[in-house]
Amino acid sequence: MMTSIAIVWLRRDLRVHDHPALARAAREHDRVVPLFVLDQRLLDGRFASAPRNAFLRGCLAALDGELTARGAGLVVREGAPEDVVPELAAQLGAAEVLWASDVSPFARGRDRQVRTLLEAAGVAATSCPGTYCADIGRPRTKTGKPYTVFTPFWKAQRELPRRAVEDAPAALRLPDGLDRGALPDGPALGDLLTEAICAPGEPAARAALGAWIDGPVDAYGDRHDDLTGGSSALSPHLRWGTISAREVEQRAMDRGSEGAAAFVRQLAWRDFYAHVLLLHPEVARLEFQPRFRALEWDDDPELLAAWQEGRTGYPLVDAGMRQLAATGWMHNRARMVVGSFLTKDLHLDWRAGELWFERLLLDAEPAQNAGNWQWIASTGVDPAPYFRRIFNPVLQQQKFDPDGAYVRRWVPELAEVPLARLAEPWRMTPEEQQAAGCVIGEHYPAPIIDHAHERHVAMDRYRAAAQSD
Repeated sequence: MMTSIAIVWLRRDLRVHDHPALARAAREHDRVVPLFVLDQRLLDGRFASAPRNAFLRGCLAALDGELTARGAGLVVREGAPEDVVPELAAQLGAAEVLWASDVSPFARGRDRQVRTLLEAAGVAATSCPGTYCADIGRPRTKTGKPYTVFTPFWKAQRELPRRAVEDAPAALRLPDGLDRGALPDGPALGDLLTEAICAPGEPAARAALGAWIDGPVDAYGDRHDDLTGGSSALSPHLRWGTISAREVEQRAMDRGSEGAAAFVRQLAWRDFYAHVLLLHPEVARLEFQPRFRALEWDDDPELLAAWQEGRTGYPLVDAGMRQLAATGWMHNRARMVVGSFLTKDLHLDWRAGELWFERLLLDAEPAQNAGNWQWIASTGVDPAPYFRRIFNPVLQQQKFDPDGAYVRRWVPELAEVPLARLAEPWRMTPEEQQAAGCVIGEHYPAPIIDHAHERHVAMDRYRAAAQSD
């Protein structure tokens, strides 16, 4: 009796639960080869990230444990997938290669090449769902165009059919004698981040999801902007697929609370930005709105470094940037504030912010990162008047960190500054500075810009770019 072999080519779907490609392969084939290809173009490319690579290694090790417990194990190869996947399929006599579809221009081009080579060799090439909540290629406006505003997209997306959440395969078998290769070496996550936001891997992801759904999600609608809590912090796991967005959505829907419903709506932003990148691939590098491709950006390495290192003199901005450096993550409200500050106060190109976030964020991926940066830079989809997204960092701190806990946590030199002065510590008198042990210009920097002035500069530049269209 012939043995039917399938390869499941894993990319950012590093789990065994609710994995449509893996579940289908286990149902339809005798032997299943869970394959991960170490592609140096991604590991060391334009958006290389040492912390994210370390997180990936942890996810792969955890996945290997889950697969081994089911009788198989992770197979690792190094090289370009266009070479590795067809070669392994030929070596094994595989009948089918399955993978979860993705949306970035790089991923789609790579997948087309792999598909062409497999089909030329007589191997079935099957792209499966599994990365998003729904089929993000389907929604269209009444005129048949892709969506560019979130709310109508969300209304269409929530009406799309949903696939059932898949159980993890109970058992898997590798082909006899297969060399599994070796998991990649490298520094541990703890060697690169002092306080990583989460542990890598599916077991950690499922524990975090369970803890979130079992209670905190109920307050999400009221607390999602609370800088010291209110967030699920599941985004690194969603980025690497150690949990599936579809299962997260279903479990939140089953919870049935108002907070869970608000969380499901927020999760749909991930599908929205994927929809945009899939159907407008140019937004990976260019402003979605052509009129703002003429925006005047400054080039100031010193200002950029002050922003990157969290020493702008604006406490909420500095707290966010220091949280990023320590944890590989930043609260979404803080991301909006630091993004507005970079683009509207410092007048630096949003792509410089995108690059820095890609270097440090555990959850960074092209659709979300470019989409969010263009949102705050007022150059992307879901447009609002640019002056509505010029965030005052002082007012944002007073509103969303009213007791100062977030700023004091991440900017410890301000720990003893009175709350009334915490959002504007430069307004302390010399006596207050001495009493707080925080002399401005010595222990903590003075503001590197004046927000009120730079707001007008930004408005003039955006107005000029819009008029040049």
